[in-house]
Amino acid sequence: MTLTAAADGSALGNPGPAGWGWYIDDDRWACGGWAHGTNNMGELTAVLDLLQQTAHLDEELHVICDSKYVINSITAWMPGWKAKGWRKKDGKPVLNVEIMQALDAAMEGRSVTFEWVKGHAGHALNEEADRLASSAAAAWAKGVAPDGGPGIPGARSGHAGTVEPAADESGPEDEPLSLF
Repeated sequence: MTLTAAADGSALGNPGPAGWGWYIDDDRWACGGWAHGTNNMGELTAVLDLLQQTAHLDEELHVICDSKYVINSITAWMPGWKAKGWRKKDGKPVLNVEIMQALDAAMEGRSVTFEWVKGHAGHALNEEADRLASSAAAAWAKGVAPDGGPGIPGARSGHAGTVEPAADESGPEDEPLSLF
């Protein structure tokens, strides 16, 4: 049996208040975010939290995502980055490297497929993940942590990337703040 979920991210201002969310059904969903982050950080963290929360399940995981950046990062680019010491072809460091390394670890030994869908095009699961991510970013814009959701029953880990970074932890766009 395959478990299907959608994952999405959002940032107001990019960078700015940012959120992430994943959705399976009304009983299994989660979201989080930060007062300052990027859309890509949200997209990546949504998938990371989904992988971490489903790690104890025997089911294959099918992730629906509207970010080609996330899908390509995990399925195509990551092996080359790892071989080059987490550097891109041009020798520059991989952006969001801490999240990428956590995703790499979370993918190990897993049977996960990814499907790209066009965002804001009416795909029910993607629309719910987008709503969660956008709501989380909006909550952080008001200075309030969002309701993190029920997650997955029996998950051994908490939500990834839900802690507020310290005020002095700022960096260039798409560089990770100390999330883990």
